Amino acid sequence: MIIVTRPNVTDAELDNIRERIETLGMRTHLSRGEHRTIIGCIGDETLLHEAALLSIAGVESVHPVLKPYKLASHEFSNGPSIVRVGDSAEVGGRALAIIAGPCSVEGRDMLRETARSVAASGAGMLRGGAFKPRSSPYAFQGLGEAGLKMLAEVRAETGLPIVTEVMDTRQVEMVAEYADVLQIGARNMQNFSLLSEVGRVQRPVLLKRGMSATIKEFLMAAEYVMAQGNRDVILCERGIRTYETATRNTLDIAAIPVLKAETHLPVMVDPSHAGGRVDLVAPLSFAAIAAGADGLVVEVHPTPETALSDGDQSLTLQNFEKLMRQIRPFAEAAGRTVAGPRTGLRVEAA
Repeated sequence: MIIVTRPNVTDAELDNIRERIETLGMRTHLSRGEHRTIIGCIGDETLLHEAALLSIAGVESVHPVLKPYKLASHEFSNGPSIVRVGDSAEVGGRALAIIAGPCSVEGRDMLRETARSVAASGAGMLRGGAFKPRSSPYAFQGLGEAGLKMLAEVRAETGLPIVTEVMDTRQVEMVAEYADVLQIGARNMQNFSLLSEVGRVQRPVLLKRGMSATIKEFLMAAEYVMAQGNRDVILCERGIRTYETATRNTLDIAAIPVLKAETHLPVMVDPSHAGGRVDLVAPLSFAAIAAGADGLVVEVHPTPETALSDGDQSLTLQNFEKLMRQIRPFAEAAGRTVAGPRTGLRVEAA
């Protein structure tokens, strides 16, 4: 249930409304707008049936939220949410958020080279896996904490906030010590223990859609995180599993406008995992931006042919720079901006 306040509601009235709701055993969530404030009531709504909410000073109207996801629903916010990352980045604003980097952290030199180059091309955040969920137990599983330390070192050199995956509840505290954004991969989208654990950590969460998840299941996963107090959730469409074999996954373009209508959370797209091929990254990026995505997650590697994971879908440093130029007119047509090149950081590939 949500309570919409009168335009001139005072802070004292807001405190009184929240106190009345919380006294009944429910939690409240405040979303301030330019003219009105929305108070979300979280918990057993039957507790409010006899509360006479409309008689409380400052209350204008009361509306039930019929969707199973409450905190993630569009009604629970006065407008689209902007998730701020570190001191220099945000997701959901007018500028497209671009996260770029290798699938896996393979070593300090390659990570530094990639980070400096993608930053020079305009990326706002660096991605890189220290822990890797792989289909085969014999494939490269990541460098673990050593990889996290490399990410932190490169962040100190470039200023790029880092995004990296956490796979297990036992890893959350350690990964949060190093990372600016905790990524929940597609295979863990319904790992409810993990979702709840990252919800208790004050770090933005990049939540990837499961390979066969519906929109409702996707948003319920976000609700698990938000229910623990962490409201900084970024949704990521990365393609779903269908009967089609021409691409690694099938990018659900329709999911972008549907999610923008259903939730206030920002929505990003991972064109690399969706297509699984280098030649598909650019056109899928164009489509995602045109459909309203708030940003892209792109895999980039100095020498994709030697990559320990996902080399087939990783752009070279030069091709990423080209992509950043190519997406500019699509961003402008969608009313967005793209960060320009940053000087003094580039390290050219050998």
